[in-house]
Amino acid sequence: MRSKFVEIAHGAGGQKMDELLEIVMKNIKLRSITNGIGLDEKDDGATINLDGNRLVVSTDGHTVHPLFFPGGDLGRLAITGTINDLCVMGGKPLAILSSIIVEEGFPIETFQQIVDSMAEEAYKNNVAIIAGDTKVMPRGTLDQMIVVTSGIGIIEFEELDIRDSNIQPGDKIILSGTIGDHGIALMAGREGISFETELISDIASIQDITQTAVSIGGVVAMKDPTRGGLASALNEFAEKSKVSIWIEDELLPIAPAVHAASEMLGLDPLSVTCEGRVILGVKAEKAEELLSAIKKVPGGEQAVIIGEAKREHEGLVISKTMVGGHRIIEKPIGEQIPRVC
Repeated sequence: MRSKFVEIAHGAGGQKMDELLEIVMKNIKLRSITNGIGLDEKDDGATINLDGNRLVVSTDGHTVHPLFFPGGDLGRLAITGTINDLCVMGGKPLAILSSIIVEEGFPIETFQQIVDSMAEEAYKNNVAIIAGDTKVMPRGTLDQMIVVTSGIGIIEFEELDIRDSNIQPGDKIILSGTIGDHGIALMAGREGISFETELISDIASIQDITQTAVSIGGVVAMKDPTRGGLASALNEFAEKSKVSIWIEDELLPIAPAVHAASEMLGLDPLSVTCEGRVILGVKAEKAEELLSAIKKVPGGEQAVIIGEAKREHEGLVISKTMVGGHRIIEKPIGEQIPRVC
């Protein structure tokens, strides 16, 4: 039954968000241009074919709380978030536009820290910040600060076609590293939970990993498992490609501290946001070569083939459990942890 009011879950990347997107898209008539990827694909971005070049564009709003967290802050998150969305579309990021909305009374020193973080992260990734907008809201009408970033990149490989609906039976699924680090680090910080091993967000650009992968070939689909985590991303692959995705619990890389915190907080790491990981659907004959190359890239050292696509049970994500049984990994209804990105 459709909700009468907007809920937090509507912005969480799961089934509830699908409901809200139906309303957003209902009356939009022009959904793509120049035969590129557009709104109907519900991908991480869109493509524009222009004078022989293929541009990729994406936009994202960032509302993380707290603004500073172990491993990063709102500014770094805003830049890497949009860079990563361009990357999983197969693009090389070129430039970013930013819109900053800040609450009256927000400390100028803190504001400076966040925008400096944005500048530093963009420069580190050789991405220009070329335009923007800044607004101030009256005190009490906004929770501190939000940043909206839009990015543009270019697809450099002529035959490259990356989209969620491209996976076919037999294709392998590669995960670039541990899951749940970002969301669990934020949640543990909010709850004041500490462990012997510090929980740190995985926030990072995935540009080197994705560019390495597409240069080798055999990559058909990519996603960064942000809202809704690995569970949501794999379900999108399965639904859009009309295949089933089969993975194994014991192959999933989960840091011990994340596993312990998840159990303590009653969270499922598969549905928790990551901010520096990528999932790749790849041709079976290229899987080992791609895995080997990704593991040599900083941030990809713990990459692993976690499963494959099959024809039967279309649209489902199924995992083999530690005891040899199977369970269905459902698309989350909403985000277990709000305001993580």
